[in-house]
Amino acid sequence: MMLSEMTPVPEAVLPQEAFKAHLRLGTGFDEAGLQEAVLISFLCAAIAAIEARTGKVLLARDFLLTLSTWRDPQALPLAPVQMIQSVTLVDGSGSEQLLAPQRYRLEPDSQQPRLRPAGGPLPTIASGGAVRIAIRAGMANSWAALPGDLAQAVLMLAAHYYEFRDDTRLQGGCMPFGVTSLIERYRALRVSLGVGAAGDRGFGRNFGPGAGA
Repeated sequence: MMLSEMTPVPEAVLPQEAFKAHLRLGTGFDEAGLQEAVLISFLCAAIAAIEARTGKVLLARDFLLTLSTWRDPQALPLAPVQMIQSVTLVDGSGSEQLLAPQRYRLEPDSQQPRLRPAGGPLPTIASGGAVRIAIRAGMANSWAALPGDLAQAVLMLAAHYYEFRDDTRLQGGCMPFGVTSLIERYRALRVSLGVGAAGDRGFGRNFGPGAGA
């Protein structure tokens, strides 16, 4: 299984002014605009870390899930999924076949969304082939639509990164207690790649780069 992020967090929706206010930065601290890229990088880092801890995609964007085998139904390793954009079968020679949307449907779930067949079983993946599932996932399409506790957690963690940016003693898993308290109720439950029946091999996964519990 390979999960690729096809579109980055859009900078236009990032709360740059709210972050500046949170840091209590003066209006003229960056007249040349040199610090904007720095602030954006810390916001993106905070979002990535919180996504890794919660298993939830905060701001909507596109992903591509590539599988060499799949289950019927197929669990999707991120949440919440807004829509399945396409399903493409690839045979051993690299030829692609777009699966008709009438052949599958999305079963929404806050913890374990699934791709389910419609009107018949999911097609078999050829030996040496794969299936590519294009997904649009995210809790919100704009910063204003993000739950307030998660928005606050992002600002707090980004501020933590900003304030300790020169401290090389900080460990990779470091996260302030206030942040962990805010995100605790969004933590991902343990899920499996199958239907969760007895005997299935569990697949606990937190979404995001450098994911860790």
